[in-house]
Amino acid sequence: MNGERVYVWEVPVRLTHWVMVLAILALSTTGFYIGSPVFGGSVSLMAWMRGIHRITAWAFVASLLARLYWAFAGNPWASWRALFPYLTPEGRRGLGGTFLYYTFIRRQPPQELGHNPLAGLTYSVVILLMVVEVLTGFALQSLGGGGWRRALFTWIFSVMSLQAVRLTHHMIMWLLLGFAVHHVYSAVLMDLEEKNGLLTSIFTGYKFGRRRA
Repeated sequence: MNGERVYVWEVPVRLTHWVMVLAILALSTTGFYIGSPVFGGSVSLMAWMRGIHRITAWAFVASLLARLYWAFAGNPWASWRALFPYLTPEGRRGLGGTFLYYTFIRRQPPQELGHNPLAGLTYSVVILLMVVEVLTGFALQSLGGGGWRRALFTWIFSVMSLQAVRLTHHMIMWLLLGFAVHHVYSAVLMDLEEKNGLLTSIFTGYKFGRRRA
């Protein structure tokens, strides 16, 4: 390992990360079945799938809100500023350097204790997709009855048709799953290249590197 041992990912960051991982897997599995029942559309099984989907959705929303809160309350590596690297000259330089590395023009990856600038920019898009997924999900759920869901989310159908809302919700599921595959691949690659304990850091919180002055 290179450099000093630094506590980068605090408990809320790691906890919300793993809750989101499990929630996305459960929501994708149940959502795929709800949209296309592969076991004949049994009423009892469908009820179970919908119930699991709704409960897991709440866990996902709670985790997303907690992570957004920690973007303002956590350490510098968890900060919301990491999601907008293009706002600072240093971030823009980091974006360029990371892009050159990913396109095989630069041999050495930029050394970052937290997310590299290109990853931070990607996460900002992923969070936006997650927010849209939540909104479309609640909008679809509001069709089943009244209450606060109908009051808060039926406006979405004035912007998009029902079919467009369903399609958007479904397509974002696949985008998030695709991102998850790329995320794992990138984490393995960068851990091997940087030798900074990236893979284990999401369990322990610690990475190896040099603090910036």
